Amino acid sequence: MNMYVSNLSFNTSENDLQQLFSEYGTVSSLKIITDRQTGQSRGFAFVEMDIDDEANHAIENLNNKEVQGRQISVSVAREKAKRDPRNNW
Repeated sequence: MNMYVSNLSFNTSENDLQQLFSEYGTVSSLKIITDRQTGQSRGFAFVEMDIDDEANHAIENLNNKEVQGRQISVSVAREKAKRDPRNNW
């Protein structure tokens, strides 16, 4: 299951997230999204866990939890909408 994690502190590292989510199961991948030009965190990440029960347990326990002074939001990630090439302005 792929999870969307938002409202992260800009100082949160991938290692920090790995430790946080590993308390609930095995993290198969994670990525903090960064600004292409500055490399600075954009304040959100995607975390993937292969076992849905572990991911659901992580969502239940980490959603609205305070992490590094910020109340994070954790939810199931939605599929990215496909772009219509005709509306490429």
